[in-house]
Amino acid sequence: MTPFSDDQIETALTGLPGWSQEGEAIVKSYEFADFDAAIAFINRASGCINELDHHPEWTNVYNRVDIRLLSHDAGGVTNRDVQLARILERLAAAS
Repeated sequence: MTPFSDDQIETALTGLPGWSQEGEAIVKSYEFADFDAAIAFINRASGCINELDHHPEWTNVYNRVDIRLLSHDAGGVTNRDVQLARILERLAAAS
């Protein structure tokens, strides 16, 4: 698995509003109505995350979920990270 170049990351993020590159990762913060909604999003995402066997770095503070995606074994952002970001976008939109 080869990490994306900065240009490839920029192109991939074009279709992912709110996502940005931060160092060797892509990041986004989601805000929900309240704590319960944020936790419901995390719970819905866990199944897809386990299926991909690609686990994000994320934190939850009240109604916010901050996500950082990076393929550690590849040393940067890969297609796997972009795929997971797309899934998370769909799940957040359905919240």
